[in-house]
Amino acid sequence: MYWSSRRVTEHRTVTFGEATRTAARAALEVAAGKVSALAGNHPDYFPLYTDDGRWKHGKQAWTNWCEGFLGGQMWLFYEAGLGEHWRPRAEHYSRLVEQRQHDRDVHDLGFVLCPTWKKWYELSGDQSKNQVVIQGGRTMSLRFNPHGGYLRSFLAADSNFIDIMMNVGIIAYAALETGDDDLMAIALRHCDTTRKYLVRGDGSVSHEGIFDVGTGEFLRQSTQQGWRDDSSWARGLAWSLYGFTAMYALTGQPHLLSTAVTNADYWLEHTGGKDPVPPNDFDQPDPARAWESSAAACAAGGLIMLAALVPDDRQAQRYREHAEQTVRRLCQPEFLAHEARWEGVLKHGSYHERKQLGVDESVMWGDYFFVETLARVVQPS
Repeated sequence: MYWSSRRVTEHRTVTFGEATRTAARAALEVAAGKVSALAGNHPDYFPLYTDDGRWKHGKQAWTNWCEGFLGGQMWLFYEAGLGEHWRPRAEHYSRLVEQRQHDRDVHDLGFVLCPTWKKWYELSGDQSKNQVVIQGGRTMSLRFNPHGGYLRSFLAADSNFIDIMMNVGIIAYAALETGDDDLMAIALRHCDTTRKYLVRGDGSVSHEGIFDVGTGEFLRQSTQQGWRDDSSWARGLAWSLYGFTAMYALTGQPHLLSTAVTNADYWLEHTGGKDPVPPNDFDQPDPARAWESSAAACAAGGLIMLAALVPDDRQAQRYREHAEQTVRRLCQPEFLAHEARWEGVLKHGSYHERKQLGVDESVMWGDYFFVETLARVVQPS
């Protein structure tokens, strides 16, 4: 999938009930139809979020980070056996982002290159495809501030986003593929800095950490998309849960697994026993909208990975059961857009509530991580 184990070779196979697998397979078919329509109606167009259910609109993007998710879904459809025609489409949309391997303006090169070029390499064994991913990891590493020990966000030199935990793995992957210890040191130090300053003791996370650029001193927690600086933005927690799990799978560092478990337990505490789809922020009183579905889709995928990796069987069962509950919920008509008028796959996602961008809409990363999670359900590994 997005990341795969490299240093952690012992893991359990996570399987799901037949009813869940059937629902997931049907949802994959719906998603494939939506993506086929998008590619047919708007060739070579990379949307971020819908407006009233429509992908094509002129609203603000804020940043440039979702271009890998469309081709990534196509690769997943091909891998899941939904038709040979998905492969040439996936290759085409991957080529459209090839030059992003040199992009120094975003912190999201993992999002761009791993669903596309890394997947292409895994399915082909062609080293030239792998070199694109490796170069992306090297480019991403240039964002590193050695004084503060963090990769700077796209927003400012003093800013570290929790989102970067979903992308730091491309640096670790490049390090493992090339034997470059300096690259690995950057990846692990960023994880340690994020763990120390953005992950709180109860397992919740801050969206952003602000540092003194010159000295590296940590100054404060902040947020761009949550309710308050000290609150817990739901998608940020999902990014952290998934990202620390993936980095443990890549590196085998036990403290990264411990952090992922802490994140997961907070997630279950706040979504277990009730609706598994959270609002935009766990702490906001009386949120205007009940759901932020992209957070749930990403968290479910992270929980499935974590269930495969934790040593305790009962703990693994808790994570698997909650992931299964989430998948069943997201496959319901309230979230899965069966109607033709709605062009996205997963409804009730939000991009940026503060800026009122893509609020209560489909969002491209939500669709991607929903499709990836569905693929985990129907193709256990």
